[in-house]
Amino acid sequence: MNAVNVGLLGLGTVGQGVVGILQRNANEISRRAGREISVTHAAVRDLGKSRPVELNAVTLTDNVSDVVNSDVDIVVELMGGTELAKDSVLEAISRGKHIVTANKALIAIHGNEIFQAALDNGVIVSFEPAVAGGIPIIKAIREGLTANRITRVAGIINGTGNFILTEMRDKGRSFEDALADAQALGYAEADPTFDVEGIDAAHKLTILSSIAFGIPLQFDAVHTEGISTIASQDVAYAEELGYRIKHLGVTTETPAGIEIRVHPTLIPERRLIANVNGVMNAVLVQSDAVGSTLYYGPGAGAEPTGSSVVADLVDVVRTFTTDPENRVPHLAFQPDLLSDKPVLTSDQFECAFYLRLLAEDRAGVMADVTRILADQKISIESLLQKEPIDDQNAVPVVILTHQVKEAAMNTAIEKIEKLDSILAPVARIRVESLD
Repeated sequence: MNAVNVGLLGLGTVGQGVVGILQRNANEISRRAGREISVTHAAVRDLGKSRPVELNAVTLTDNVSDVVNSDVDIVVELMGGTELAKDSVLEAISRGKHIVTANKALIAIHGNEIFQAALDNGVIVSFEPAVAGGIPIIKAIREGLTANRITRVAGIINGTGNFILTEMRDKGRSFEDALADAQALGYAEADPTFDVEGIDAAHKLTILSSIAFGIPLQFDAVHTEGISTIASQDVAYAEELGYRIKHLGVTTETPAGIEIRVHPTLIPERRLIANVNGVMNAVLVQSDAVGSTLYYGPGAGAEPTGSSVVADLVDVVRTFTTDPENRVPHLAFQPDLLSDKPVLTSDQFECAFYLRLLAEDRAGVMADVTRILADQKISIESLLQKEPIDDQNAVPVVILTHQVKEAAMNTAIEKIEKLDSILAPVARIRVESLD
């Protein structure tokens, strides 16, 4: 049979990883796919740039449309960004070409439109490399766990943030110092906003939530918080209480609706996911038949992400002779059977909390605080009073609460911060036991 021709939109780190894997493992891949897979075209920014992969059989161009309009069977979108990527993908779909993309922002923001166009044109859009790099988490949820009713997905899905929090815990470093090290090592961009403020994780969680619960992609509904406000003392106090702080993406189905949230989270240190360190990713899936399953591995890099791209290419090639009506749905559920269950707002979330207060060192202060919490029906699991800060007549106090509606916690914090005896804004971090 003829080889399947592939065109790359972008030939950076991941694109070169894809080419390298296809060349190195060509025989094994063709045995699995049933046909040879060959990169024949690639769009690049700089035609004169030297690249450490063999490109003699690849037609290079600096015009994306040249690839989209060529004779390739599959277009692999690796450009990043959303607008040019969206236009290029939709054009390729209109020309009957299948799509593989590593672009989580593209899928999270424009996926509903792209999947409808693919459905109309009888082509496939595969996006395994868009979430957690080399971890096959999308395939696991969409296919491996298809017999299960999934109740929760929780993941460390941004390696940069995990590296920073690991450095803060292991070496007692400040957020700023750990971030600078991440930038020096190439883990964080010069502008780290997408990573440290949770936007990158929110893109990925949008996708995971949709394939877990069969709802349309709704990036704008994700509650997103970053890690830039995490202080080194919070990391230390969490350790003292038997927890570790991770930047977690959590999506849960509740009777009222779907929670989709990204935020710093205290996790019991005995949990496997609490011991995922450095730039590694991990995703925990809880479901009714299997129970809890954990997926761990590198979340980025040329070959880990390239591995997921090539796996998607093999999947697409395998379906070339399959009736389009019988292919695995893009978002796991049949497109006309997606749920309209609402996505909850943050004040409807329910979880436990870690609170850190800076209080005057005098009698009666904690009585005022606990009264406010009691008024909002917030019960305390544990309370930790630290040594007074020299020369400030101030005492750090750490409180762990039981589960409570976030609206009640918001009210309580607002009232606590109005007390004359509370000397700084209350630091708040959610707590997840992940039982």
